[in-house]
Amino acid sequence: MLLKKTPLGIHYDTTGLCASNLVCAPTCSIALQKTERESPVIHPDGTCVRKAGVVYCSGMSKKQKKPPKREQTEKEPRRKTPTFLLELPLEVNAGQAKRIRGHLEAGRQFYNAVLSEGQRRLRRMRDDPAWQAARALPRTRKQERAMAFRALRELYGFSEYALHEYAKTVRQAWIADHLDAVLAQTLATRAYDALNRVCLGEARRVRFKSRGRGLSSIENKRNDTGLRFVLHKPAEGNQGYLIWKDDQLAASIDWNDPVVKYGLDHRIKYVRLVQRKASSPQAKAADAQGYHYDVQLALEGVPYRKPKHTVGSDTVGADLGPSTIALVPQQAAASLEVLCEELVADEKEVRRLQRQMDRQRRAANPDNYDEQGHIKKQGQNKLHWKASRNYEKTRRRKATKERKLAAHRKSLHGKKAHEIVAVGNTVILEKLSYKAWQKQYGRSVGLRAPGMFVELLKRTVASTGGILIEVPARSTKLSQFCHGCGRCLKKPLSQRWHQCACGVGPVQRDLYSAFLAAYLDPDHLLPSCAQYVIPWEGAEARLRAAHEQAQQRANEGQSLPRSFGLAKAGARRPSSLSEATPEPAFLLTQGRLEAWKHRSEPPLL
Repeated sequence: MLLKKTPLGIHYDTTGLCASNLVCAPTCSIALQKTERESPVIHPDGTCVRKAGVVYCSGMSKKQKKPPKREQTEKEPRRKTPTFLLELPLEVNAGQAKRIRGHLEAGRQFYNAVLSEGQRRLRRMRDDPAWQAARALPRTRKQERAMAFRALRELYGFSEYALHEYAKTVRQAWIADHLDAVLAQTLATRAYDALNRVCLGEARRVRFKSRGRGLSSIENKRNDTGLRFVLHKPAEGNQGYLIWKDDQLAASIDWNDPVVKYGLDHRIKYVRLVQRKASSPQAKAADAQGYHYDVQLALEGVPYRKPKHTVGSDTVGADLGPSTIALVPQQAAASLEVLCEELVADEKEVRRLQRQMDRQRRAANPDNYDEQGHIKKQGQNKLHWKASRNYEKTRRRKATKERKLAAHRKSLHGKKAHEIVAVGNTVILEKLSYKAWQKQYGRSVGLRAPGMFVELLKRTVASTGGILIEVPARSTKLSQFCHGCGRCLKKPLSQRWHQCACGVGPVQRDLYSAFLAAYLDPDHLLPSCAQYVIPWEGAEARLRAAHEQAQQRANEGQSLPRSFGLAKAGARRPSSLSEATPEPAFLLTQGRLEAWKHRSEPPLL
């Protein structure tokens, strides 16, 4: 038996026998096995045992009997829990606001530095011939493609953790005084997410944060260090503070609000500081630069549900358009409405301010326009634009209007989602590309945001225990299918009515698609004639009633989209029963003065 003693007094057994075989006493040190054999070695007297290359003997102390790391049980994967947000306003004085602006400016420069480095690595990776070779692999060979792209990412350091390592080298000198390590990691993760979307083809380019735009938000990963929110106990006053560096920013908490009270009873995962532009520096809670600050708490659990928001058990079929939504439940009444119709007035106010800004910009920069009023083309040379004080005031007003419009749209989305869930928590609709709608219906999609509404509806339905099913439009073809004869007839978008020779129809196209979606089998998402025969007998009257309600709104003068398939009665109906009185001189030249004098009754409409 060969023994070797290190300077630390640790005995090694080079022959596979326990180093303490000769002397097994309390003075025995940890005996380690250097050989690759894993079979246990047991003393003749049963006092020492070697497991997994480590020798344990009875002379070892309890502190020395720790199992090796590879024998320890692996850590369980982090449990994923639902998350919801609660936003609270902050009370910030002038000194605190100045320091926050400094921190956010440091975060902006740090983010741009990491984004620039990630963009450089992405370009080098794409210029490698191996990248094109990996793209040329057929998509049926998924594992081989994934391994090829993974190897390229590791070679060029294009990964989230690689950018985390680069962030350590950037967070030095004065930046370290503003950003701690965790905040730097979250900013590096944000930069990687933007670059990864470009890498996957989901975006064309990344946008750097300019000094004018700035960094409007920053968040942490946890709530025990760095940027964190501290809530005092009831005995201490129930006060909440956002702590960042040496500043304690008091939060305005309304404990009488059930939503706030419900949220603060849950565990805080992490916090986010948000900076928003106020209407003016004189606005309430605004600093000298015209900003106000809020804290968003990411809380563990599901959001608060008000008692007035009930949950139904019906199945609802939906057909969503760029500006319309058709709902047909299996039992309740159907409806055909304009999505977020109340936003039209807000949009008009924003357009007025846009026209005012254009006039002010033209007045301040007359040399930048040609004789026809078009902006001069200078090639690579950039035009210098002057901004007057009135222009800056109008721009602030416009930004405030747009912020209020976004908040109003979000409120309308939530209201409509709760109305749908009150009827049924199983919603079936076609899976569409809302991004593709932006090319043809950009103004309507930008105003009403149908894709955002579907995401909100999906979360709302899931929070109630229901499900939202998005069926593939290519296979179901709800707009082309006829349940009477089972045929699929392609219709142009201008054809807004479904009428088949088999006797089905006429019925409004969107309502009919929503009816077909309501009775789809979730296991077999292909429409079948047999499953629509009985439901159609009761649904036809409900669809006709929904169409008549839309027709009545049009007759009353309401402007409805052309996708409703209704004549715009309000456009041709005059405001009064009598015609506008023309000038007698005009009638005299036409030889109709006597006829105008003897006319007594209004014309028939």
